[in-house]
Amino acid sequence: MTYQTSDSPGVRRSAGAHAPAPQMLNKVPEVTIWFWIIKVLCTTVGESFADWINMNLGVGLVNTALIFTGALAAVLVWQLGVARYIPFVYWLTVVVVSVTGTLYTDILTDSQGVPLAVSSSVFAALLAVVFGAWYVRERTLSVHTIVTRPRELFYWLAVLVTFALGTATGDWTLELTGWTAGVSVLLPFGLIVAIVVGWRLGANSVLSFWLAYILTRPLGANLGDWFGSPRDDGGLGLGTAVTSVVFLCAILFTVVYLTLSRRDVIEAHDLAGSRQARNTSRERGMLVYYALVSVAAAALLVWAHQQPHAAAASEEDGPAPVTTHLTPQEATSPFPPAEIAKFRAITADTLAKVDGDDQKAASRRVTDLEAAWDNDQSTLEPKSERAWTFLDGEIDHVLEAVRAEDPDKATEDKALNTLLTTLG
Repeated sequence: MTYQTSDSPGVRRSAGAHAPAPQMLNKVPEVTIWFWIIKVLCTTVGESFADWINMNLGVGLVNTALIFTGALAAVLVWQLGVARYIPFVYWLTVVVVSVTGTLYTDILTDSQGVPLAVSSSVFAALLAVVFGAWYVRERTLSVHTIVTRPRELFYWLAVLVTFALGTATGDWTLELTGWTAGVSVLLPFGLIVAIVVGWRLGANSVLSFWLAYILTRPLGANLGDWFGSPRDDGGLGLGTAVTSVVFLCAILFTVVYLTLSRRDVIEAHDLAGSRQARNTSRERGMLVYYALVSVAAAALLVWAHQQPHAAAASEEDGPAPVTTHLTPQEATSPFPPAEIAKFRAITADTLAKVDGDDQKAASRRVTDLEAAWDNDQSTLEPKSERAWTFLDGEIDHVLEAVRAEDPDKATEDKALNTLLTTLG
């Protein structure tokens, strides 16, 4: 969506307002169709690339987050230091912010055990605080007027939180519904279409922009999962590496085009224009429209969560499968022996590398266990959710032990031997 600013940096402030900061050229792009295309591409490649580093290279979630936090600091310094909008610098920053915000949410969920409902609520509240402080100080949230240092800092902080929020809400949606990657693309896409319709009918441009901006994160991530997931899981089977390369090439092509064409540069005369007339009554009416869209989306999620596959599993497997201890026979008998033998072989190989004091090799090998287990989830879990959940917990103990920042050999041996005993 493309819109004109409803705030002009030249508008006189009332007495007592914050003193205006020195103005600079706008260092963010014009919001055109190219903006949304490359935004989704950046989100997708950021998600896939982070998964590749975390899982395929065995770096681990926390170490990956530390790496990208350092990279984020470096690219932000670069972006803040340039004097004008440079497509390569700006979109590189967006990619790194995308990865970093995603990793922060993943750490809360995977390492700290924070429920996705809680993290979604926390990030939503944090985003509201950022927007509130931004508006109180600057009297605008428009991306057409990022012409002062405080506004630029507020802008990037808001972008970081939107990625964390988009990650949490997107993962929470998948947790509630159990949708495949291909199906899960449809919800954020449909909501973005609804926002575009609302904007065209007169909804507030700034509100519409930030709502769509949040939703591009789950849309891009779901696209990445769809491209990278195995065909058995409803994906295209390209893998994270190929998916990253495909979308990275698309980003580079788009950035080169925008650099040469300058189609997304906000010119100085655009910033100096008069305040655009706003139909406030229509904007208030469209708030009702957005509320109805939100209610419809929530109703869809509730309906999907209550579908028979979730209810049947609950009735069949009992009330507390996570905490129920199973015997090796109970844990493995529902599944094909060949699959259990595959998991046992990888586990035994990981244990041998730990005992041989080759921690890096053990980390790489345990990633193979994680990948094999995740790839088989769609076929194994329906056979017995109770047994699958129990084995999933045992494998999680192994992953935590082997990938610990300061691995303890005794803890690793215990977790691996326990899993080997369970696998029979």
